[in-house]
Amino acid sequence: MILNPMYIDEIIHRALKEDMPYGDITTDHLIDGNQKSNARLIGKESGVIAGMDVAKRVFELLDSEIVFESCVKDGDRVQKGDVLAYLSGKTASILKAERTALNLLQRMSGIATATSLYVEEVKGCSVRIVDTRKTVPGLRMLDKYAVTAGGGHNHRYGLSDAVLIKDNHIAAAGGIKNAISIIRSKIPHTVKIEVETENFEQVMEAIEAKADIIMLDNMDCKEMKRCVDFINRRALVEASGNVSLKTVREIAQTGVDIISVGAITHSVKALDISLLFC
Repeated sequence: MILNPMYIDEIIHRALKEDMPYGDITTDHLIDGNQKSNARLIGKESGVIAGMDVAKRVFELLDSEIVFESCVKDGDRVQKGDVLAYLSGKTASILKAERTALNLLQRMSGIATATSLYVEEVKGCSVRIVDTRKTVPGLRMLDKYAVTAGGGHNHRYGLSDAVLIKDNHIAAAGGIKNAISIIRSKIPHTVKIEVETENFEQVMEAIEAKADIIMLDNMDCKEMKRCVDFINRRALVEASGNVSLKTVREIAQTGVDIISVGAITHSVKALDISLLFC
């Protein structure tokens, strides 16, 4: 996934305004505007890094004269105590940008680290770990980029990207067949249709209606295996719902093509990273 610079700058500007609506009352009254310092970003725990360019951009937008030298790149696995970057420039500027840069870098690295654990757990299985739309509002591009840095893949970015007919759509449209028939008559031929199913009967209906992707939602592994065997490559199969590190390999072994995991973005633990003056 490629980060859009204009989108990233918008996120950073908004975050800096939130943190300093009318300046930094501590730094502005304590630090001489001409004072300069050197600093380091240090990993305080092991994990996978994501967001180095985003963190660098925070400092650049606040003060273009700050020098930010990365020692690692996104996707790298680091150990506790590793130096991630060196910074130099005006002390006040570094202090003002510190928290915003760390907030974004820590969250993105936490997502990348969590994703990498799921990817490692299904190693050897022919399956993709993908994200969901369960992201922090306003940070979806960063969250989804971090998933790819951790070795995962992206599901649809938003509601405009792909058709996903869920349970409430099905209820409102009067069934899977009717929902697919209506949507297929109105969308471009280039757009695939995914439908959420909750039982074997709905899977049969989705196959009859020629869905491109069938989501098996909150099924146990025995039922998933039955559905995968029935589908028999006539559609891509996605497993979704309450996936955890304890269950993900057993799910992968049912033969599904995709496993979507909301926890890698909606319940992520930030990776502990600090900025320290030298």
